[in-house]
Amino acid sequence: KNAILTDQEKKIVAYHEIGHALVAAKQTNSAPVQKITIIPRTSGALGYTMQVDEGNHYLMNKEEIENKIATFTGGRAAEEVVFGSITTGASNDIEQATKLARAMITRYGMSDDFDMVAMETVTNQYLGGDTSLACSMETQAKIDSQVVELVKKQHEKARRILQENRKKLDQLSEFLYDKETITGEEFMNILNAPEEN
Repeated sequence: KNAILTDQEKKIVAYHEIGHALVAAKQTNSAPVQKITIIPRTSGALGYTMQVDEGNHYLMNKEEIENKIATFTGGRAAEEVVFGSITTGASNDIEQATKLARAMITRYGMSDDFDMVAMETVTNQYLGGDTSLACSMETQAKIDSQVVELVKKQHEKARRILQENRKKLDQLSEFLYDKETITGEEFMNILNAPEEN
C-alpha cells in the first residue's frame, strides 16, 4: 500500500529534503543533487534525493566530512527554522551524521585530543563491519562528548545557512511541494535567480 501524506506532512518533507540540498549547495557552491522527489516510495521512504555522483572520490578531508555532517543535519534544521518543531523524519540522518562524526574522531585521527591514535577498530569488515572501541571508559566518555560537540556545531552551521537563505528555502520548498520533483538544474536556477524585492 502507498503511504498517503497529509498536506502538512508533504510540506514538512519538502522543506526537509530542500534543507539537506540547500545546506550542501551553500557549502560547496555546486549543484548538490540530480533530483529530489517527495512522492512516497513503496519502500516507506517519504522522499528521495538523488545525490550528484562526484566521480572517483575516495579521500575526504576534514572539512568535507564536516560539510557532510552539516548536510545530514540540514533536514532537521529546516524543520526547526520553518516549523519550530521537529519530527521523526530525521532518524536516518541522525544515524549517518553520528557515524561520520564518530569515525572522524576514533578512526580517521581527525581530533586534536587523540591525534593519530585509533580509538576504534573495525572488526570483521565483511560481516557488516562492527567496530569495537579500544580505550578506557574515560576516553569513551570523552569521545562521546566530542561526537556530540562536532554534530552540534555542524547542526548550528546548517541552521545558520538556512536562516540566511530563508527566502530561497521557501521558494525551493514551494516548488518541490507543488511539482513533487525538482531537478538539480531547476534547483540551481531558483537558487541563483536574483532575489525579488
